[in-house]
Amino acid sequence: MKFLTAKNIEGKIFIGVTINQDKTIVDLNALDEHKSGEKTLPDSLLDGIYEGESFLTRVKELLKAVEPSYTYPVSDIEFLPPLSKLQKNILCVGKNYREHAIEMGSEADIPTNLIVFTKAQNTLLGHRHKIPNHQDITQELDYEGELAIIIGKKGKSIKKEEAYDYIFGYTILNDITARDIQSRHKQYFLGKSLDGSCPIGPWIVHKSTITNPEKLYIETKVNGEVRQSSYTSEFIFSIGEIIETISKGMTLEPGDIIATGTPQGVGKGFNPPKFLRSGDMIEVTIEGIGTLVNEID
Repeated sequence: MKFLTAKNIEGKIFIGVTINQDKTIVDLNALDEHKSGEKTLPDSLLDGIYEGESFLTRVKELLKAVEPSYTYPVSDIEFLPPLSKLQKNILCVGKNYREHAIEMGSEADIPTNLIVFTKAQNTLLGHRHKIPNHQDITQELDYEGELAIIIGKKGKSIKKEEAYDYIFGYTILNDITARDIQSRHKQYFLGKSLDGSCPIGPWIVHKSTITNPEKLYIETKVNGEVRQSSYTSEFIFSIGEIIETISKGMTLEPGDIIATGTPQGVGKGFNPPKFLRSGDMIEVTIEGIGTLVNEID
């Protein structure tokens, strides 16, 4: 199942799933009230993830008989970030692909321990929304296509062998970064936390749909030009290692987002650099999930 948060033409926000090869969106909340005569599903996808298996069971029951009056063509809805009002910032892994670490410096920059930073929640942006160009404060806006993990249940000191038990699903994340701000302040946070600098979506794919998240093709295009092309099998630190390391001293909560790092081919890695400009169209595609599309305002 592919879960999303969207707004219909009347402006109502709802939890949705895709059907018909992702061409049609089912309004789960409206379908639920129609079939039940009352509201049995939560108002937000985050609340649904908190509910766990009971939420998934109810959704499966609803999808056994979908009525056309509770569906929309994908072109008729506004995509919102699948999750909002999280328990913490978006957690991000830095330099998790060897060649990306090298393009950002040298072989000396390949990490031997996990690098983790965060993006503030004001960064979250939906599929097809425009990314602010922030040209008043940066001239070095860059892209980073990434696989993101969505945590499904609370846990601490999680062993890497048990990590997948704590995952709800996967999505696509574009870690938009102001390189000049990042360099000037000698840290990640300010350059990574500009408003609207974390496009995510279009949807969250439940883990049951992805056979092996560490064997997925990932590609980023800018204006149709392939910039990043790799596989998640190139991770330096596996998903299990990421979750184990982060959870050693930090409790992970349902809905927590963990971006797993970006492959080589970011704008800063070219000579000369290829930074983003107004009107640039960025498409991040991950096998088994879909394509996240955003334009620079």
